[in-house]
Amino acid sequence: MIGTQEQQQRRQRTLGRLRQHQPVILPSMLQCNFGNLQAEIASLEAADIQALHLDVMDGHFVPNLTYGMPIAEACRKLTSMPIDTHLMISEPGRYADQFIAAGTDVITFHIEAVPQPAELLQHIQSQGVAAGLVLNPSTSLERVLPFIEACDLLLVMSVEAGFGGQKFNADMLERVRQVRSKFGGEFLIEMDGGIGENTIASCVEAGADLLVVGSAIFGKSHYGDAIARLTQLVSADS
Repeated sequence: MIGTQEQQQRRQRTLGRLRQHQPVILPSMLQCNFGNLQAEIASLEAADIQALHLDVMDGHFVPNLTYGMPIAEACRKLTSMPIDTHLMISEPGRYADQFIAAGTDVITFHIEAVPQPAELLQHIQSQGVAAGLVLNPSTSLERVLPFIEACDLLLVMSVEAGFGGQKFNADMLERVRQVRSKFGGEFLIEMDGGIGENTIASCVEAGADLLVVGSAIFGKSHYGDAIARLTQLVSADS
């Protein structure tokens, strides 16, 4: 692994923090109030959230267009929590360094966008940032298996990336079970898409460590109560 000792220590600190608190609920900042980002992050920190999740869409790899580096940079200035950035973009290698410079701690990108991802995974890790792959439900698990040992984590989508309003696909829980069985308890598995009160416990039971949650937090009037309820469901199952 290339990179300075300081960079590798930074990466290991991020992974250690995520493992220490697992399972970890990651609010998807796509649904927050960007008009008052400071208050939003303060409310999440007060509710004992341990990390934030950014969904970056380019309008090409997926049909929606969201935000880019400035939002990652703004979040970094407002919190010391790990920032987990999911790149739903066609050429993640062109922009990875910019997200790293903006303060991202974890970067995941799609196997569908980079069929041979080993070099990009290593490059991200060499900069002191944890790196992982993402696969959509329509993509075979076998596509990522040859590269998992080069990853710090795997993000299993329970819906197709970039499309809103989709129902949680429970079939993806079997993917999580397979990866957990094959790669052991230390390997981090993340799930995203349709995760809320009715689905979060089953994700943890299957072996997911990191749980991306959107409307089940930001769609509620009180974030603290929503997060406490989700945490209760996770704790009861873990």
